[in-house]
Amino acid sequence: MLTLILLIVAAVGLLAVMRRESGALPALAVLAITGLASLLVASSLLGILLLLGAIAVAVAGLPALRGKWLTPRLFALFKTVSPRVSDTERTALEAGSVAWDGELFTGKPDWQVLLAFKDEGLSDEERTFLDNQCSVAAGMCNAWDIAKERADLPQELWDHLKQERYFGMIIPKAYGGLGFSAKAQSLVLQKLSINETLMVTVGVPNSLGPGELLLKYGTEEQKDHYLPRLADGREIPCFGLTGPRAGSDATAIPDTGVVCKQVIDDKEVLGVRLNFEKRWITLAPIATVVGLAFRLFDPEHLLGDEEDRGITLALIPRDTAGMEIGRRHHPIGSPFLNGPIKGKDVFVPLDTIIGGTEMIGQGWRMLVECLSIGRCITLPSGATGTARYAIGWSGGFARIRRQFNVPVAEMEGVQEPLARMTALGYIAQAAVYQTANTIDRGEKPAVPSAILKSQLTEFQRVVLSDAMDIHGGKAVTLGPRNYLGIGYSANPVAITVEGANIMTRNLMIFGQGAIRCHPYVLDELAAKDADDIQAFDKAFFNHAGLIFGNAARAFTQGLGIGKPAVPFDAVAAPYAREIARLSAGFGLCADAAMASLGSTLKQREMLSARLGDVLSNLYLASMVIKQWHEGDQVEDEAALMHYSCQLLLGRAEQALDELFDNLPNRALVAVLRVLVMPRGKRVKRPHDDLARTIAQAVSRDTALREKLLRETWEADDGSQPNFLAQYNALLTTQERAEALYRTVNKAYARGGLPAEALHPEQRVEEAAKAGLIGEEDATFMREREARVLELLTVDDFEYDAFVIDKAKVLRHNAA
Repeated sequence: MLTLILLIVAAVGLLAVMRRESGALPALAVLAITGLASLLVASSLLGILLLLGAIAVAVAGLPALRGKWLTPRLFALFKTVSPRVSDTERTALEAGSVAWDGELFTGKPDWQVLLAFKDEGLSDEERTFLDNQCSVAAGMCNAWDIAKERADLPQELWDHLKQERYFGMIIPKAYGGLGFSAKAQSLVLQKLSINETLMVTVGVPNSLGPGELLLKYGTEEQKDHYLPRLADGREIPCFGLTGPRAGSDATAIPDTGVVCKQVIDDKEVLGVRLNFEKRWITLAPIATVVGLAFRLFDPEHLLGDEEDRGITLALIPRDTAGMEIGRRHHPIGSPFLNGPIKGKDVFVPLDTIIGGTEMIGQGWRMLVECLSIGRCITLPSGATGTARYAIGWSGGFARIRRQFNVPVAEMEGVQEPLARMTALGYIAQAAVYQTANTIDRGEKPAVPSAILKSQLTEFQRVVLSDAMDIHGGKAVTLGPRNYLGIGYSANPVAITVEGANIMTRNLMIFGQGAIRCHPYVLDELAAKDADDIQAFDKAFFNHAGLIFGNAARAFTQGLGIGKPAVPFDAVAAPYAREIARLSAGFGLCADAAMASLGSTLKQREMLSARLGDVLSNLYLASMVIKQWHEGDQVEDEAALMHYSCQLLLGRAEQALDELFDNLPNRALVAVLRVLVMPRGKRVKRPHDDLARTIAQAVSRDTALREKLLRETWEADDGSQPNFLAQYNALLTTQERAEALYRTVNKAYARGGLPAEALHPEQRVEEAAKAGLIGEEDATFMREREARVLELLTVDDFEYDAFVIDKAKVLRHNAA
């Protein structure tokens, strides 16, 4: 019995030391004391084993001992197995900053790091612009008109965008721009997401493009000339990066520039001769100035000794001789202006290089640093805004659409997708807002940008699919009344651009995060490159301590022992603790995968993707918790909070489970399963009761619906109809209408109304004649049913309306 007690004391003591990452001396003390005690009063065998363990800890853990024999051998081994980091990868790794994403890699996230990013909200100017100018722009949009009838925004909308300086949101006021915060930019794009073409048109110039590049790297002359003209729309920019053979692998740019001299106006000018072919360039058909990425060569050594000068960026006026521009691509589902750009022997002076000659060869770094912010905002904001509108439309439609004498919102088959899309929209709102807030506080989130771009555009895919299912025939029939179908068909664009989701999920999130966000891996690689054995010793053994710490934390928290303190209320605290538990498990599994697979992990993309999924879901859940903690909670929001966190944490656990199924080292997997999931999966799927509560709340006039639809265009005050406002108006009188529906339908079911009164309008008239409802109620229902029928109606057209070449029309029934 005493032997068992000492064994338990030793195990508990070691777990406590490991959880705190206290180092070798405390572990040595635990083993030595329990070992000696065992020798004296209990089992000599246990005592010997514990003392041998103490010796091993001393030899491996004390710097003075390990430095003489262990560290040199580990350093030599590390040099042979560690992955080679290319220059382009190193540039990507060094871009941006690490904040909360780094905490998730530690296995012991400090929530104060996240809460330190205080939200100061919007300025009065930003709020006014969002409430007024953005409503005007949204009110000019009809999806059918833009996509099918004109394949462009209306001229009055273009004029409005230029006049109100939408294209200058990121440009400081000193240069004539709006100088908006990242949060304001995000919310503007969310509101403009009522139309995909409008959102893209405004979003792209404020994301990766000449404006941001000039701000960060341009010469003073370039800034003074271009930024005011970009801000007020005199210049429309585009940026040529991708091409036929350079898409996601942007570093494989085959477009070239050669340093040379050319005589212009009897004067010899030093410049660059460009040959390029770009595709999928947004705003290219109408751009007046083209940002261009190319590989620069200097074969005549006109600038120096190097011939290959690397990726370089230039800004080229549209009318430059030799450049072909103006043709269009046809993006699926949305006619946003996008097209090819070609150039053959296009000569430009050296002063067109962004940043001047000092920035030659810095193009890849410039692009990566810009992407780390732009990818956090444009497409994630578009996905979030799309979700806001889809939730509003779907909840309204499900309430007014009646089948089997009840609103379809009462049917559980509809409630399930309605709740799911609402949760995804809620998560997206929290993630994009809180991440934008970190940008406003000085961060440049590289890994979160990849998470938000890939995860939120995938959410958009699910949200739109669920919305289409709920709407049924209303949404599959295109026309001016269809507010959903064109955006649904355009969704693959968001999935594909700014880093295709397949690449982002499989290569970037964990591939970049494992080195960039890990507390020690970057230091270990730097020590290897510098051949600094002392720096390696410090980083490696701190790393080893982290591994043991995560193993102890994951195991004990998985058993429900030693729950970490978290600064949240009773609703959020359990999920914050689950994040801490899964963070420890994730950190342990990440290290295990890197150690067991080494450099081959880069090729094991499905494993890397699953690790990235764990990180992504933990990050998103953290953003939901912070939003809840700082927000103005409303009735039924707790149900949405529970559903969202359970969904995300369940996905994280599932990704870990799939990782265990596929890691090749099965002995390692057996250990990891015991440590990370000692009680199996702990997060349950969201309960049906939560789904019912959420679906009821978003399909009625409630505080939760109102909160979710903030920052949408809700006023019916535009030149185009606002279907969301029409649904909202009907929902305000829904309770009165439902009471009257019950009265009329019960009377019909009992035979109190004529059998031929099949339409709701007919039943209302017959009920009024029979005195079952008063004239005031009858008038109310007549007006209501007319508005409901208008919202349920779909468009029809002339037989040959969609035929471009009328000569090819087949007149099947000509006679």
